[in-house]
Amino acid sequence: MMQLTEDNYEQIFGHYVKDNSSPVDLTSATFIDPYGMVGLLEMGEFFKSNGIRKILHLPQSEDVLKYLERMYFFRFAGKYFELDPARPNPSEKYFRSPHSDVLLEITPIEKSDDIHFIVGKVKERSHSILAKHLHYDDKAINGFIVALSEVCQNIVEHSENKGFVGIQKYHFQSLNKNVVKIAVMDIGIGFRKSLSGRFQLKGDFDAIEKALLYGISRHTDEGRGHGLAAVRRFAKEWNGKLSIRSGTAKLSIIPDWSWGKEKEINLTHFPGSQISIMLPET
Repeated sequence: MMQLTEDNYEQIFGHYVKDNSSPVDLTSATFIDPYGMVGLLEMGEFFKSNGIRKILHLPQSEDVLKYLERMYFFRFAGKYFELDPARPNPSEKYFRSPHSDVLLEITPIEKSDDIHFIVGKVKERSHSILAKHLHYDDKAINGFIVALSEVCQNIVEHSENKGFVGIQKYHFQSLNKNVVKIAVMDIGIGFRKSLSGRFQLKGDFDAIEKALLYGISRHTDEGRGHGLAAVRRFAKEWNGKLSIRSGTAKLSIIPDWSWGKEKEINLTHFPGSQISIMLPET
């Protein structure tokens, strides 16, 4: 049995980069979160951009297949992978219900209009999920939407590529807490290339650190480049976890209820940026 989440994504991605002829095998997967789903699509796009179209062996678990369908994974997966089975057909469609924990199905981000659509969808569902399960008030919900807009805008402005976003609420039994997971990724030019025109950078980690902690931007306009700093402030205010990966490095801001490494370098190179935000109930 396996799971595909942010916790083990590095190991799985690194394995398939080293062995790029082997199919991606998810047959034993029992759980895939938004980071895993969006990460799979970006992995497929990464391989496709290098002339490789991998086979993706889909999970045997009916529940996981239903969830992938519910999150719109299959709307995009066939573009990057040869799916096996070619037409996954869960016995029962996983239709949205008023009690759904999905805040946003996997949605592409290419232009500003996409962000307006994403914000509209999240606003529509935010009170039934963020207010009910995370006990967020209007101020927190507005902060959440601003933070989401900023990470999506980061793709439109800096990636020179498209990206994907997905958001889901979970109950962490080990913490006895509800947590919302947000994954936003692209395989564009990444932080280092985006900022290197204006700044001397030591590497990928330095680029992420400068953008996240000091608000630097490739733009010379006054007031630009503060988007990720605003996301960081929001995550800190609501005791959330924020991770940004780009190139060969990853920087994470980790609250006391969560886990992981704050600084990771010398990772398998993955272009663009991969952002994860986890927000617990108050």
